[in-house]
Amino acid sequence: MNLLVVGSVALDTIETPFAKASETPGGSALYISISASYFTRSIGLVGVVGDDFPKDVIEDLRSRGIDLKGLQIVDGGKTFRWGGRYHYDMNTRETLFTHLNVFSNFNPTIPSEFKSSKYVCLGNIDPVLQMEVLKQVESPKLVIADTMNFWIERKYGELLETLKHVNVLIVNDAEARQIAMEPNLIKAGKKILKLGPDVVIIKKGEHGAVLIIDGTIFTAPAYPIESIQDPTGAGDSFAGGFAGWIAKTDDISEENLRRAVIYGSTIASFCVEDFGINKIKNLSWDKIQERFMAFRELMRFEVE
Repeated sequence: MNLLVVGSVALDTIETPFAKASETPGGSALYISISASYFTRSIGLVGVVGDDFPKDVIEDLRSRGIDLKGLQIVDGGKTFRWGGRYHYDMNTRETLFTHLNVFSNFNPTIPSEFKSSKYVCLGNIDPVLQMEVLKQVESPKLVIADTMNFWIERKYGELLETLKHVNVLIVNDAEARQIAMEPNLIKAGKKILKLGPDVVIIKKGEHGAVLIIDGTIFTAPAYPIESIQDPTGAGDSFAGGFAGWIAKTDDISEENLRRAVIYGSTIASFCVEDFGINKIKNLSWDKIQERFMAFRELMRFEVE
């Protein structure tokens, strides 16, 4: 297996000032896997759903070459559900409800075929579970991980232990400040590097992303979207695009990490144009490349 993805699979109810979507498929593992599938056809997904999860979504994952041996389907169980509301500032949201359901007992068991995966992408689940995954895999070349404020607040010590075993940490600006206890983002990123990761990527929503490696800072803009429908899953789509490109190229040089940031930003820019996975599940390689080149133009300037 080239890329192992572990995270949540959910049904989300999302409200924005413009529209509402009820029980749309989501969750970190779903967004990451679909986004990465445009770059590699060797993906193993580990997660859990109830038997109420849409069968057509499961079949779509299989059609993308995503191996679902690690997806537990609990008979008679209900899938994890989350509800959130966005206001005109799409960078912030409020949680309306969280029903963990079968996810409350999620214990990620890595199938034997997945244990030798070269690349591992851990969605923003409990850092204790992230560590359990890493104990089951066999010397991956690169471990990419995400986290969220919920785990930073409640399991900070466990998160710090997990970060010692992570190569690339992807977090948003608020999470970076929270982990490092530092208001300045660049200083925060450098502090996080000292906790274990070799690379820190800080997502800044509509203001792009920052890649921080010891001695190097790379800033990527956000693609200018005129009509943002739903920011849910944008960060996970970024992670999927990033991990997918790295898995495709098998290259973890600094130059290629920069390209991976742009591919992650490219997929995320599509994600926000519709609710849930609606946009990212219907992309093509040509569309991705066209927007990737548009990112390149955004960043290009002449020096006399």
